[in-house]
Amino acid sequence: MAWIEIIPEDEATGRLKELYDVYYDESWGGVDNILKIHSLNAKSLKTHYDLYAHLMRGRSPLSRIQREMIAVAVSAANRCHY
Repeated sequence: MAWIEIIPEDEATGRLKELYDVYYDESWGGVDNILKIHSLNAKSLKTHYDLYAHLMRGRSPLSRIQREMIAVAVSAANRCHY
């Protein structure tokens, strides 16, 4: 298993804190780990989120549910917690 250093929400400052504030998920009280792996590079975090948002919510012949199902299937195949 890979181990990636992250900056927790309560230690974030500057641009990272601004992004964490935007991406904070009220439903569970945190920033998703898939975003926090970019915490040492705020530009990478923003770019990752923009790509994800485009893939999941941009124009596509696939519905949002179909895209989420593909993401779950790939995560399961990779033995990754989704």
